[in-house]
Amino acid sequence: MNANHAQSIGLDVFYPIVPDIAWLKRILPLGIRTVQLRAKDLDGSELRAQINEAVALCRAADCQLIVNDYWQIAIEAGADFLHLGQEDLADADLSAIRAAGMKVGISTHSEEELDIALAATPDYIALGPIYETKLKVMPWKPQGLDRLGRWKAKIGEIPLIGIAGITVERAQGVLDAGADCAAVITDFVTHDDPEGRIGEWLAWAATARAAA
Repeated sequence: MNANHAQSIGLDVFYPIVPDIAWLKRILPLGIRTVQLRAKDLDGSELRAQINEAVALCRAADCQLIVNDYWQIAIEAGADFLHLGQEDLADADLSAIRAAGMKVGISTHSEEELDIALAATPDYIALGPIYETKLKVMPWKPQGLDRLGRWKAKIGEIPLIGIAGITVERAQGVLDAGADCAAVITDFVTHDDPEGRIGEWLAWAATARAAA
């Protein structure tokens, strides 16, 4: 198991992805150690306010916050982690991001994208979708567990995050295939009891950390 690679940079073996501050406030008290804010439907002052509040809330809760895409605001807010998609990577000022002390993760979906990401010397790599996801339309077919193993063989000790379509029941298989941690959104936001489902994830994560 590779969970120690993720933990070495401060990421938990499991982390939820939330679309806004309301979801963050809802699950932060449950004891999550890492969370990603993917505020795709916000802009302007509301976006800046939510990122600033998320940084403050996570810092108070000793939870690592990953800010999605908005690197300028993430720098201003003092975020510790930034996650970039391939298009955002092309437009980002990596020198400024590094100078601000932020760790950077990059999404990948193909061998070409992986090469582009590795050239940016990221702190972690994300691969998805591992399984089919119904949360949004994806232009890529499910990557599957075998590709996780190929990615891990190529990137070595750089932490590898599996994302999309991962459930608690599938999580151990994702780690066993080569991922260092699982990033999750659909499995809890569409659940009848999101808090209860997060509780199941946290119980699994505790077991995974102990076995790493």
